[in-house]
Amino acid sequence: MRECRKTCIVINCDLPEIIQQIILIHEIGHALLHQKTLQIKCFHDFELFDGVSQCEYEANCFAADYLLEDEDVLEMLNADMSFFQAAAELKVPPELLDFKFQMMKRSGVQIVDSPITSNSDFLKDIPTSGVIENY
Repeated sequence: MRECRKTCIVINCDLPEIIQQIILIHEIGHALLHQKTLQIKCFHDFELFDGVSQCEYEANCFAADYLLEDEDVLEMLNADMSFFQAAAELKVPPELLDFKFQMMKRSGVQIVDSPITSNSDFLKDIPTSGVIENY
């Protein structure tokens, strides 16, 4: 949200701390990448915007790039870890690792294909108990 030239990010404090951190970086990505659309979107239903999935995609890429170093991802894969083991070891949801894989491939890094294809809005459906405690 942006009001009176101030950008505010609100995060649900009931979420696990690691998920709060991921969401914070994701929202900072929105604040940096989508400054002009912040004022408009906070007053409209999320589903009405054609560019929402593109904005979410970009914020996810921002978070993946900020939270995951290429070298760390490659190290996990070279240690013969599965994709899901690597995500757990890196303390991120598998979907965020999928975004990092996509970015690495686009930049020319030779890397195996991700076993999943993540939706841009995966953070809104992330579980808040069970598997998350492993992050």
